[in-house]
Amino acid sequence: MSAPAHGPAGPGESGAARDVRLGAVVERARRGDEEAFAEAYRIVHPGLLGYLRGIVGEDAEDVASDAWLEIARDLGRFRGDGAGFRGWTATIARHRALDHLRRVRSRPRPARFEQDLVGLPPAGDTADEALEALSTERALALVAGLPQDQAEAVLLRVVVGLDGISAARVLGKRPGAVRSAAHRGLKRLARQLQGRGA
Repeated sequence: MSAPAHGPAGPGESGAARDVRLGAVVERARRGDEEAFAEAYRIVHPGLLGYLRGIVGEDAEDVASDAWLEIARDLGRFRGDGAGFRGWTATIARHRALDHLRRVRSRPRPARFEQDLVGLPPAGDTADEALEALSTERALALVAGLPQDQAEAVLLRVVVGLDGISAARVLGKRPGAVRSAAHRGLKRLARQLQGRGA
C-alpha cells in the first residue's frame, strides 16, 4: 500500500491537518457544493474501498456504491468534523457490507472474506511498515487470514485511518477491545511477514 490508505493528503500533510481540510470540505458539501462533495469522496473513498475489500472481497465496488448513495442522501444530517465524517462513512459502509453478506448467505456463493467479517483491531507502526511493503491485494489477502475481530480492527485503523475510539464506535465495541484486537492482528501480520522474509 504505497499511497496513504485514508485518502489523498497534501505534501507533508499530517492526519490532523487532513481531517481539518476534510471537515471544511464536508461542511461545504453539506450546503450543496457538488465540487466539495467530489473532493470529500476523493479523500475518503480509497480507504473506504480498501476496508470494504477486506470484508466483501471482489464485491467491494458495488457495496461502496450503495454506501455512497446513502452518504449523499443523508449528508445534510451529518454533524461533525473530518475525523467524524470518516467514522460516519465507515459505519455506513460496514452496515451495507453486513447487509450484502446476509444476502450472499441467503443465496450461497463463495465470498472471499465472509467467515472473517466482524471486528478488526487498530493499526500501529508495525502494521504501517509491514503493509507499506506490500501491494494492496497482497496486504488485503494477509489481513483476510486474520481472525474476524483482528482483521476488521486493522482495516479500520490502517486502511480507513480511524483512531481507536472512532473504530470502536463503528464496531460497537469498547476502544480497549478494538485496540487490543488491532495490536494482536498487527503482531500476527508482522510474524507472517518475517516468516516469509518480507
